[in-house]
Amino acid sequence: MITRIDHIGIACRDLDASIEFYRKTYGFEVAHSEVNEEQGVREAMLRVNGTDDGGASYLQLLEPVRDDSAIAKYLEKHGEGIHHIAFGTPDVVATTEAATSTGVRALYGTPRCGTSNSSINFLHPKDCHGVLTELVQAAAPSASEHH
Repeated sequence: MITRIDHIGIACRDLDASIEFYRKTYGFEVAHSEVNEEQGVREAMLRVNGTDDGGASYLQLLEPVRDDSAIAKYLEKHGEGIHHIAFGTPDVVATTEAATSTGVRALYGTPRCGTSNSSINFLHPKDCHGVLTELVQAAAPSASEHH
């Protein structure tokens, strides 16, 4: 079950310059940033708004840290711009299985670790009308995050 647009991933060559553009132009602030070594990116999540399911929607800015990363290859072929759309789900495995049961191919056999320890999978763009689609299940809050 899809509950929201979790984020829109945007490939960029200079993360700091891109952050400054979105801050200056739209007033978006960085809610989280990290380097994901497995994906080969330095990223920043800019919060756009809250959502009905208690989550939020973000812009995810992605700068490659390795020439062999998917984002580096994307930039080389397409230049800067929208890379993917991500939908939030409470169960990434079930949502992936629902999509693959309709003939859509998943990129991973099992979910991988995404931003903030989320569980993610991608759906093949050739099966999604040219759109690379990510499914995101947020990590369970830790005991220290409860108020």
